[in-house]
Amino acid sequence: MTQRTLRLVPGTETLASRPLISSAALGMLLFVLVELMMFSGLMSAFSIVKAAAPGGWPPPGQARLPIEETAFNSVVLLASGAFLLLAARRFKLRRSSASLPLLVSGLLGAFFVIFQGVEWVGLVRQGLTLTSSTHGSFFYLIVGMHALHAVGGLGFLLSTWVRLQRRSLDSSVLVATQIFWYFVVGLWPILYGMVYL
Repeated sequence: MTQRTLRLVPGTETLASRPLISSAALGMLLFVLVELMMFSGLMSAFSIVKAAAPGGWPPPGQARLPIEETAFNSVVLLASGAFLLLAARRFKLRRSSASLPLLVSGLLGAFFVIFQGVEWVGLVRQGLTLTSSTHGSFFYLIVGMHALHAVGGLGFLLSTWVRLQRRSLDSSVLVATQIFWYFVVGLWPILYGMVYL
């Protein structure tokens, strides 16, 4: 007895034959969920220590965080997310038209990371280090973890842009990149509000 295989003619697939979500997007969603749990734990610990600090927060004698400059940098990161959204919309219409907004998204993200690095150098010069106080420890741990994710996201954006230039970008890869970068962009205002303000 021979087995018969059912072959679908391209374009005649049913909804049942297509996955609801790509493997790349599902994998990225699961990864982001785990990262959200990690950041929730960090923020919970920070909130407890901050609420119990005698004399208010930040502790007296500590360097003040650059609130205004970081607010500007936050707008830059949000703009990066907006350009990625524009790139995804253009990708659906005409793939080649997504190149410029995708590149701008990556450049704005790179500016955010570099600006944060400059901010950190200034804070270290003022005496705020990882070991100088609980304030410094939490600041560099939380903001540093976000910066690490931002650098990883820049890698995804660059890889996605290169694939687009080579005309080998699959929509599932773009969606996975969007999920991760929107996580980085969306998490930042929460961290900024809790850590800086």
